[in-house]
Amino acid sequence: MAYRMEGGCLNVRFEVLGPIDNNVYVIDDGAQAIVVDPTFSADAIEAVLGGMPVSAIVLTHRHWDHTDAAAELRRRTGATVIAHELDAPYITGEKHVLGEDDHDAQPCPVDHVVRHGDVVQIASMPWKVLHTPGHTPGSMCLYIDPRFGCHPQGDPLLISGDTLFFGTIGRTDFVGGSLADMKRSLKRLAILRDSTIVLPGHGDLTTIGDERVRVFAHYADDEPDFGCDDDRTVTV
Repeated sequence: MAYRMEGGCLNVRFEVLGPIDNNVYVIDDGAQAIVVDPTFSADAIEAVLGGMPVSAIVLTHRHWDHTDAAAELRRRTGATVIAHELDAPYITGEKHVLGEDDHDAQPCPVDHVVRHGDVVQIASMPWKVLHTPGHTPGSMCLYIDPRFGCHPQGDPLLISGDTLFFGTIGRTDFVGGSLADMKRSLKRLAILRDSTIVLPGHGDLTTIGDERVRVFAHYADDEPDFGCDDDRTVTV
């Protein structure tokens, strides 16, 4: 059963799929959609889409439970696959990590690699890329301001992958994980406004304001590190 989120600056639907309950998001501007971290069943994801065209598939990081259906969904929809430059070679199968290849996730081509500070224009939606290592070296979050949404009166959205959850953070004990990197990543998120709706890879949705008390107070300090000097716009 697909869930619908209200109050955001874009239309957000999501389905909980797979053996470890991944949130697979379909986010649209009323005409075109992006799919975030497709896993388990391309059929189930297409049912949520309901025939809406897919402009892009966003992979927040390399782990199998976030990429399992990406190749099949790309084949069916022709959508552009986007991932961070550090995790992309593992998603495509060019590189491997011992222990991460124990699952049957099909390698998926990555059509566009991004880095911190990029603005990725997907249909009418400009998403700011925030590199948030800690769970994996190439973990990323995507942020959109309400000014650029189809509901400009709604709240900002943050696709957080496995970086930030309701009341906690992603695991840092996997290969390539780092608690020090995670703390720096949380500093990047701490500057976002409290009303920002957080769309995590697992579990309940939350807001930056709520996690400022539950998470940032424990892991991040008050010196934000947001943006970079070489911001660029990437249109897909």
